[in-house]
Amino acid sequence: MQDNRKSVIEALLLASERPLPLNQIIIALDNCEVKEAVRLLEELKNEYEQSNRGIRIVEIAGGFQMITASEYAPFLKKLFKGRHIERLSKPALETLAIIAYKQPLTRSEIELLRNVNVDGVMKSLVEKNLIRISGRKKAPGRPCVYGTTRAFLEHFGLKSLDALPRIEEFSAMAQKSDLVDIELEEEKKAEEIDESKNIA
Repeated sequence: MQDNRKSVIEALLLASERPLPLNQIIIALDNCEVKEAVRLLEELKNEYEQSNRGIRIVEIAGGFQMITASEYAPFLKKLFKGRHIERLSKPALETLAIIAYKQPLTRSEIELLRNVNVDGVMKSLVEKNLIRISGRKKAPGRPCVYGTTRAFLEHFGLKSLDALPRIEEFSAMAQKSDLVDIELEEEKKAEEIDESKNIA
């Protein structure tokens, strides 16, 4: 009988819009052994790399996903030249980096570290599903504490928070991924207002 399990994994990964957890792959493969599923995934990953294919299989955000090989990014940029890509502003990236490396922390703790009001930036990051309220601090007023989301890991191609690069490399990684843009007008205005308040 022909073993088509690698083809099944390919089909599953191709059809899934988000990283596919290993347990879902195992279920689709009629509850095969974990070690066997991992072996099949590793074989597929190696086959793509060794044959220099345009796609790769990577482990991201607690699951597996099919992505394009990074060396073909210049060609993809040509294909999607006119497509709108929602990028993070510099203030948003700085705030996100603080949350990623020091989570969980409150809005006032973030403002203390950034030395500016972060209301607009925080709202934007929550709307983009990159951060979320992860609990409440045992302090007067029980303020909300924030942490990153699974979508944050997907966005930056990270397996887990343990895979975060050194903080100095984080900004460079985001710029390389084409995720950072010039400041959005509303955030720029908010920062200017804060600065004028500090001067006054």
